Amino acid sequence: MSTESFGFQAEISQLLDLIINTFYSNKEIFLREIISNASDALDKVRYQSLTDPSVLEAEPELYIRITPNKEEKTLSLRDTGVGMTKADLVNNLGTIAKSGTKGFMEALSSGADISMIGQFGVGFYSAYLVAERVQVISKHNDDEQYIWESSAGGTFTITPDTINPPLKRGTEVRLWLKEDQLEYLEEKKIKDIVKKHSEFISYPIQLAVTKEVEKEVEDEEEAKEGDESKIEEVEDEDEKKDKKKKTIKESTVTNEELNKTKPIWTRNPQDITPEEYGAFYKSLSNDWEDHLSVKHFSVEGQLEFKAILYVPKRAPFDLFESKKKRNNIKLYVRRVFIMDDCEDLIPEYLNFVKGIVDSEDLPLNISRETLQQNKILKVIRKNIVKKCMDAFSEIAEDKDNFKKFYEAFGKNIKLGIHEDAQNRSKLAEFLRFFSTKASEEQTSLKDYITRMPEVQKSIYYLTGESLASTRESPFLEVLKKKGFEVLLLVDPIDEYAVTQLKEFEGKKLVCVSKEGLELEETDEEKKAREEEVKQFEDLCKTVKDALGDKVEKVIVSNRISDSPCVLVTGQFGWSSNMERIMKAQALRDSSMSSYMASKKTLELNPSNPIIKELNRKVADDKADKSVRDLTFLLYETALLTSGFTLEEPSNFAKRIHRMIALGLDVDEDDVSAPAAPAASSAPVEEISTSASAMEEID
Repeated sequence: MSTESFGFQAEISQLLDLIINTFYSNKEIFLREIISNASDALDKVRYQSLTDPSVLEAEPELYIRITPNKEEKTLSLRDTGVGMTKADLVNNLGTIAKSGTKGFMEALSSGADISMIGQFGVGFYSAYLVAERVQVISKHNDDEQYIWESSAGGTFTITPDTINPPLKRGTEVRLWLKEDQLEYLEEKKIKDIVKKHSEFISYPIQLAVTKEVEKEVEDEEEAKEGDESKIEEVEDEDEKKDKKKKTIKESTVTNEELNKTKPIWTRNPQDITPEEYGAFYKSLSNDWEDHLSVKHFSVEGQLEFKAILYVPKRAPFDLFESKKKRNNIKLYVRRVFIMDDCEDLIPEYLNFVKGIVDSEDLPLNISRETLQQNKILKVIRKNIVKKCMDAFSEIAEDKDNFKKFYEAFGKNIKLGIHEDAQNRSKLAEFLRFFSTKASEEQTSLKDYITRMPEVQKSIYYLTGESLASTRESPFLEVLKKKGFEVLLLVDPIDEYAVTQLKEFEGKKLVCVSKEGLELEETDEEKKAREEEVKQFEDLCKTVKDALGDKVEKVIVSNRISDSPCVLVTGQFGWSSNMERIMKAQALRDSSMSSYMASKKTLELNPSNPIIKELNRKVADDKADKSVRDLTFLLYETALLTSGFTLEEPSNFAKRIHRMIALGLDVDEDDVSAPAAPAASSAPVEEISTSASAMEEID
């Protein structure tokens, strides 16, 4: 049985229709594709001229020129590249998916230092996205000038060119635009597309711009009238001239270069001046200020790419806007723009870094608009993050510059600690906080460790709403006496960052407002503490019974020396500050609060006179009602000083008012009366009735 071979057949008009309408999601891509083809043609002729300079004789200048013609509704793109012979026109334009550039590259020796764009052989057909008819006029040094023409059906024509002016060398692509695509004849639209996609093509891209200029010419009519009347008047010669001149508007066409910004990342960093880096940054970012830092590097080996990264001086106002672009890194492949919102290129917390990555070998889909997911992106990302860390380290060497940087982007660093486990320890070096010993300037964790006494084993921190409230917090009392420094974290994001950080250089980060604070103690101090626990055991039990579910337990404290009591939270739940932050979330999940809000522990200060007196009262009479009322007052005061909010502020206010009335020896009925009598001058010390009056406070 004989086997027969058949070639695949294709319905050409259907295939072209598929290519045109399914490869490209954006119609403006056609301009990028045709400019890229022109750039490749110029590369070819430049490469040939290295061995044979005579190929440039016909047209020495290498450029790409775009000419819109609104009257004829045509857009022409002319290049002075290598041009095409009749055979090239048939083979390259007549064979779909045949890339002349790819063939040229394969024919070259492997050592040739040349980088070209074309690889798929279908970019040219994107012209039909906007055009109903396309003409390609081409002149190669080895052949005559020909016109290739097609309306994207199944056929094309080639005729010797006897109509158009001679091109000398190169190609002109002429597009007859569809009625609904005439916007591509507008000067602004063309400029925007070229700036976005083809700004860094190596050859000048010119746009033929029509401008109206005013010109003075002689007024012929006036001159005739003057001849007929033959009236001679004595006038200044200047006046005569003025009378015989008139201003008319004349259209002139000038070629304006659109890609003046050169791709400086392709050059050696040693050859580039700071001014050039500055100018490039401003053109890239539209920032009026200079950049703070720049990192210019290339990676070679298995993957090759060049990159230039800038750290700006200040943060944009919409830095954390959820709907804005995820990053400011533009991705180019062989100097042609691909995308500027590639999520995998740089982590979100580094979204303030601006720059360009240009790769030689990224796998693209045919439209060049999307990248195929692959390991190469991960390698690029890893390198970019590493270089960003290097840039931050360099900025940190200059105190003033780092202060500016941290004011602008400190939140990003903290967000990075929360999100990026791999670089957490490196990012922690850039953190700066106020502390009990550094109240004027923020301190780093490294500096904190250098100031730690030998007995101190952990890094202590306290979170709160403001510096003023944290500096005077009762949680700091014993730590200050022992000479231990405490970091004061007042930025809401600090709470997220330190819970992820956990430790720095082997030292644990310990929150002083949470349970389990183990302060270094001598044997004598431990013994005294144990005795105090026994001594106040009954009071702790009585207070717990009075407060019920409001607190999980009541214990003797080792962290306060002046205040009567504080409320601490569980080691693994939210702190009081975190609870406040979470309550403020507009779209929070309230079910989360039920299991994350910590159980509170009331810690009593055994050396405080109020607590001592309460303990004496309990020892005398466990059922003393005044103890219960004072317990509630102390609990609510502790809520406030420990950073919590009162559940029933009005009840707390009533208790305070009642105490003021007692202090002033004012009768309760008189307080609520409309016209209160003048306060009695009875001495405040005489509060013999306090016990019975306090019973009514609650």
